[in-house]
Amino acid sequence: MPARRRVVAMVAAAVALLLAALLSLAIGARPIAPSAVLDALLYGGHGDDADVVRGLRVPRTAIGLMVGAALALAGTVLQGITRNPIADPGILGVSQGASVGVVLAIAVGGVHALTGYVWFAFAGAAIASVAVYAIASRGRGGATPVKLALGGAAINALLVSVTTAVLTTKASALDEFRFWQVGSLSGRDAQLVGQVWPFLVVGVLLVLSVARGLDALALGEDVAKGLGQRVATVRIVGGLGATVLTGVGVAAAGPIAFIGLAVPHLARAIVGGDHRWVLPMAALIGPVMLLVSDTAGRVIFPPGEVPAGVMTALIGVPFLVTLVRRKAVPA
Repeated sequence: MPARRRVVAMVAAAVALLLAALLSLAIGARPIAPSAVLDALLYGGHGDDADVVRGLRVPRTAIGLMVGAALALAGTVLQGITRNPIADPGILGVSQGASVGVVLAIAVGGVHALTGYVWFAFAGAAIASVAVYAIASRGRGGATPVKLALGGAAINALLVSVTTAVLTTKASALDEFRFWQVGSLSGRDAQLVGQVWPFLVVGVLLVLSVARGLDALALGEDVAKGLGQRVATVRIVGGLGATVLTGVGVAAAGPIAFIGLAVPHLARAIVGGDHRWVLPMAALIGPVMLLVSDTAGRVIFPPGEVPAGVMTALIGVPFLVTLVRRKAVPA
């Protein structure tokens, strides 16, 4: 694909992201004119509208930007290192590991704030990833894509059982966990943004560092080794980056589904298979999908609000089905 076309696509995606962010700031239970949004952000405007924009919608939009990019990048890397087109952050049990961390935080640790869940979610995601890799790396051949997928499925099933067991014995934790489990950007504040952005930066740097290795892996392990790539290193660094990014997304907004699965395919359909372009494109498309989903959820059934985790599936599934029908998704 010509570089010029890719640059145009990246610029278009960046413009779409700016528009999605502006819509997220302007649309909600209290509609606010774009001019008032810009006045609140750029000129220190005062009044109720400015307070809503700066106090509620800016943190919510910032979390949407971060979580959308994190989950999209994590899905792209996981599909690359496992060579599995249906891989997403849940395939290695990472999302479920974070869920177990939050359940234990609520039921055992007595934590009842989103800012407190973050560290437990990160810890759960990290432990789950280490367990899956340890299982997959045993035996002949090391951590192959098939063994990673099987190990992830096994750990995921185990962690679902743990979550269910805790919730059935600690009924008081069920309502609180259910609010987090559905996946939402509602109620997020600036303190949460400050807690997770350093991890986002680390995760982004890790996944970008293996872009060339992912391109080589797509040609097969033997070819990748022949091109001088250290396959095990690419998988470890990429898996670590995906774990950190999934931890960011799940800790901040709950286990929002579909973005990590669909966005990588959308990105490849637009810019081709070169991960030096796929990763940045995914980092732009992911937040667009999440912010549009969240904004639509605020207005579709007023005065109620449909969580972003529900809307991402409703909006995203048709796009992925269309791509599959057109055979635009690489095999």
